[in-house]
Amino acid sequence: MVHPKDPQSVNSENAMSVQAIQKAIDNFAAANEIGRGGFGVVYKGTMDDGTKIAMKRMDTGGVESNKAIEEFHSEIHVISKDRHMYLVSLLGYSVEGNERLVVYQYMHNGALSRHLLHWERFKLKPLSWAKRLGIALDVARGLEYLHGLARHSFIHRDLKSSNILLSNDFRAKISDFRLAKVAPGLGKSMAATTLAGTFGYIAPECAVLRRITTKSDVYSFGVVLMELLTGVKALDEKRPEETRNLAQWFSQIKDEKEKLLEAIVSTLDIKADGSEVEGISVVAELAGHCTAKDPSHRPGMSYVVNVLALLVERWQPVKNEGYSGGVNLEQTSLSELVEGWKASEGKDTSIEISQVSIGSKYFSYVFG
Repeated sequence: MVHPKDPQSVNSENAMSVQAIQKAIDNFAAANEIGRGGFGVVYKGTMDDGTKIAMKRMDTGGVESNKAIEEFHSEIHVISKDRHMYLVSLLGYSVEGNERLVVYQYMHNGALSRHLLHWERFKLKPLSWAKRLGIALDVARGLEYLHGLARHSFIHRDLKSSNILLSNDFRAKISDFRLAKVAPGLGKSMAATTLAGTFGYIAPECAVLRRITTKSDVYSFGVVLMELLTGVKALDEKRPEETRNLAQWFSQIKDEKEKLLEAIVSTLDIKADGSEVEGISVVAELAGHCTAKDPSHRPGMSYVVNVLALLVERWQPVKNEGYSGGVNLEQTSLSELVEGWKASEGKDTSIEISQVSIGSKYFSYVFG
């Protein structure tokens, strides 16, 4: 059955037969299952030409069938038209009967969340600081492309560590574009009829006002940075109340060097007085910028890429004492936040290189 939302306009070169895909994954064999969620099930397999694949079988049944079809359409639309080295590659898709299958390149090391949050369960080695920094830069470049360099700018709307996939050499790619939307113009927001995304990563203005911009993704990226730093889940009901929400807890400790290092050193194989500490401090500060309460105060992803690229090149920053951004909602009432968000609609006061920021201090240091 063909659904009106199915991707009829997508290049037919991407179309594949259900039979070819079934053969590659051994007819949906349980042994080939590598993940599942509300969207359906993901399998690994090998095509006849030896290509390793990951195949997502969308769950299109039940009362949510129209929503599932729309998400399938959205995913195909984004990744078939905007290919980039930091976005997971679409190899093909199939629409036959009730089956909706999407085939991607296989990412050998799986989701970032396995290596940050479940490494002990899967008997993995903790990621080194250098790998974490490289992953952060890869993801930042992927978002930068989505937000401003692609033919059409998109908002991902569900960036999280489980939607970041790692290759065999730990290069990162953004995946899962089911919820992606075409972005509005610069400084504008768009209304969302329903709350989308994953709790712990959702920006506060999205939860309260149902308004989304590219800065909503920047907030989610900031939370991923916090996970990279601490190895702690974005939201964990099993943790004590004061540390349950990573973004709120992190905002309280990021400026206290001893507490910050205590939260990080246990995960990373570093010394508290080692050379990595300065870089860690900058990433912690950057996470605060990205998760600022006011979306117009969050940096754009090009700025984030510049900061992280300098760190990857072993930049040693000067400590910034002039920024008070973050996500500590205790300091401001909800009504004040809402009024501020409404007032900033159509404006963009995000941090630029010319302002007091991590980047400007670096450029002043280098160029005088």
